[in-house]
Amino acid sequence: MTNGVTIFGDSILLQDGWARNVAIAVDARGDIVSIDAGVTFEAELMARLPGPAIPGMPNLHSHAHQRAMAGMSEYRASGVGAEDSFWTWRDVMHRFAEIVTPEILEAVASQLYVEMVKAGYTAVCEFHYMHHGPGGIPYDDPAEMSMALVRAAARAGIGITLLPVLYQTGGYAGKEPNPGQRRFISDPDLLLRIIDTVRTVHAGDPQVHVGVAPHSPRQVTKDGMKSVIDGLTAMDAHAPIHIHVAEQENDVTESLEFTARRPVEWTMENFDVDPRWCLIHATHLTEQETTALAQSGAIAGLCPTTEANLGDGIFPLLPYLAEGGRFGIGSDSHISVSMIEELRWLEYGQRLTKRRRNLTSEGPGESTGVRLYDDALRGGAQASGRRLGKLGVGCRADFIVLNPNNPQLVGRSADRLIDSMVFSGNTSPVEEVWIAGKRQVVNGRHVREQDTLDVYTGVIRSLDV
Repeated sequence: MTNGVTIFGDSILLQDGWARNVAIAVDARGDIVSIDAGVTFEAELMARLPGPAIPGMPNLHSHAHQRAMAGMSEYRASGVGAEDSFWTWRDVMHRFAEIVTPEILEAVASQLYVEMVKAGYTAVCEFHYMHHGPGGIPYDDPAEMSMALVRAAARAGIGITLLPVLYQTGGYAGKEPNPGQRRFISDPDLLLRIIDTVRTVHAGDPQVHVGVAPHSPRQVTKDGMKSVIDGLTAMDAHAPIHIHVAEQENDVTESLEFTARRPVEWTMENFDVDPRWCLIHATHLTEQETTALAQSGAIAGLCPTTEANLGDGIFPLLPYLAEGGRFGIGSDSHISVSMIEELRWLEYGQRLTKRRRNLTSEGPGESTGVRLYDDALRGGAQASGRRLGKLGVGCRADFIVLNPNNPQLVGRSADRLIDSMVFSGNTSPVEEVWIAGKRQVVNGRHVREQDTLDVYTGVIRSLDV
């Protein structure tokens, strides 16, 4: 197999369950071409994994630049009667975004993506809206910031689904953008040029995929949203579509005021929401919206650590799952870059609300951790628009290897291994990470960890923040 690799694992979680003594053959593109169980390890032909392996997790929602401001908004608003909320946090984020250049973005995104890979994320959906320079001054190449993100992903070895964002207005009824929003403002033609450029430059690269993200019903017009979706569909009829929706109660209030519809209701009434779509957050849903979203086949993109940090609320996960709804997880603002923490708090939010335990398991005797992990794999893969989330022939060879000597995993196997990974301890149990058949993390360290950190450190120390 020219430039390919055969990987041997004593215990690997495949599509149909755990298997022993498995050989996975990967071609030069990073796709799995064969899987054989019950084989004998051959040192001269195979790379041996040091522990049990499971599919790598797609991260379906990321704003890379926000990694550099994580922790900067944790102080009380000033003024009599002032209250902190998502909206005061957003003001801080808009001010911070004003200083980000392509060089800064690439350095920050590279560091973020290295951290993601170390945590077990093997793909990322980047919801990217910073297309212009500070003050809204266009770059000569409108795809300059997008290309910085793709380079950062390549540096970290992570697969990327780039989602250029349509952001047309400062708010409903054509509200003027505030100074921090000016560099986000775009139109359908610009978005389609960016999409076409990235697709053309990276044609044939299985690690780069492109979709689109109308920012939210608040920041786009119906006609503008239709134009970018139609334009993207003409290029790729299966490309993913992501949108922020119903994150905050005020989102619902304003949507009702200006459109006479709730945000999810408006989106589903005006567009054919189907499995191409990922509705990010969707925190505030009626019973009817919950059922409609579940039945559409779209993904609910859930980011529990960010949603908690911003005071968004708790997604109605239990009724959504009862209707057959699909979900994936994302680290969003990156106040945490841990898939374990996202999964843990997805369940814990329900436990705190319902005051019961093991609420997302599928039934008596079933594993909560496995249900969460499996569902997030499938949902993240669907939202990425790439063949991810499982170890099978034709899929990307993206997987993580767990450290069997980590105290929280010692003596655990099969479902209990996943449960212990998700629900015990605070140290990372990730020993190795393989993406597209290449080992990116060895002994818990990323192969580009130090040089990436050096660049990031220099950039952050140079910022006046």
